[in-house]
Amino acid sequence: MEPFRRFDRSTSLFIGLLIVSFLTATIDVRSQGAGIGDTLREGTQSLFAPVQQAASVVTRPIVGFVDGISNIAGLRDENERLVNRIKELEAQVQDVVGLQNRLEELERINDLDPPGDLAAVTARIFSVGTSEFDHIRWIDRGTDDGVVEGHTVIDEDGLVGRVDFATESRARVRLISDPNNGVGVRDLSTNETGIVEGQGSGPLRLRMFNPELSVDEGDLIVTEGGRFAPGIVVGSVAVSATAEAGFSLITEVTAAVDFTRIDFVKVIVGWLPSEFSGPPEPGDPIPDAPDPFEGN
Repeated sequence: MEPFRRFDRSTSLFIGLLIVSFLTATIDVRSQGAGIGDTLREGTQSLFAPVQQAASVVTRPIVGFVDGISNIAGLRDENERLVNRIKELEAQVQDVVGLQNRLEELERINDLDPPGDLAAVTARIFSVGTSEFDHIRWIDRGTDDGVVEGHTVIDEDGLVGRVDFATESRARVRLISDPNNGVGVRDLSTNETGIVEGQGSGPLRLRMFNPELSVDEGDLIVTEGGRFAPGIVVGSVAVSATAEAGFSLITEVTAAVDFTRIDFVKVIVGWLPSEFSGPPEPGDPIPDAPDPFEGN
């Protein structure tokens, strides 16, 4: 009887569990989301919700930091690209401004009429002296263009210098700022004559032949003739001066031309001092000249 009872109890327990399982599943399906399964799920979610929140609080700054680093790297690359682009555009603007200034200067030179309607040739300066003590400029016109030693050189503001050497395709201009380049001048206010001498990088020096008459600041000084074509503006008196007894009247003149900025000039080929007879003859010594493309 004992085995039968043991079998009966086991069978009864098994059948009972089957019935309970069947009823639970049936109720869960018919309860439209409000069954035991949902209850278990909700319980599980309620149990683990604090853990998820804590994990989110911990991981969110880390994720944000990583995203921030990625964004910073991208922004840095974009910023570098924009900076390089700005530099390129600035360089292009400078080139355009430089070309515009050169064009305007060329137009002014072409519109310039030398005194007395003397014939002139437009030239471009392509090289300067090797140091600040070399008060010379090289131009891209020479004897093939009618430019010879002794010709006066001007720009739209006034007297630049004169040609002291020329070849077939280029010429050297000695600036009036050169201490060895004296210019005979006239004060238009007093009609008195004198001489202007270069002083290197400083203002020009004016020495009047008649020390009895004073000169005033702002008096316009023009070429008298002689070594330079007459009637060309040299500059204006910078400091009023009166000669003392037994001394010459000496003062300073501000040059009309800014020698550091000249680019185009005109060579007056229709006037030549008598001391120059024409271009150099074969065998004449030739001074050192820079490469034609130097200083471009």
